[in-house]
Amino acid sequence: MNVKKKYGENATLIWKDRKRFMGMPLSFTRYYLIKNGDVWFKTFRDIGLFSTHIEEVNLYRMYDISLHQSFTDKIFGTGTVTLYSNDERQPQLVLKNIKRPYQVRDLFSQLIEEERKANGVQVAEIQS
Repeated sequence: MNVKKKYGENATLIWKDRKRFMGMPLSFTRYYLIKNGDVWFKTFRDIGLFSTHIEEVNLYRMYDISLHQSFTDKIFGTGTVTLYSNDERQPQLVLKNIKRPYQVRDLFSQLIEEERKANGVQVAEIQS
């Protein structure tokens, strides 16, 4: 994928992967984490071969991350990372069956905190 051509001259690919089946990338679902200079970080889910559907969420809009790893996932070194956001159109972005899910979760967690600080975004928790 030519990131600079698709997202602009300042775009940099931070992370990419594909949805996997038994550890092998046999899917047309692709995931990207892209930074555009100092302007934004965005996560993209790109689905399709002939017709493509792209979903994106700004990192600073995300407020929670979960990781699920079944027994089969553990055997193949894959897992599912779910990113929860306050975006009405895309409240959950599921990165399904990706490799090295613990490292990906930590990468997203770190970058989300950095983006929140850079954009002055705070998440308030209410306990009852």
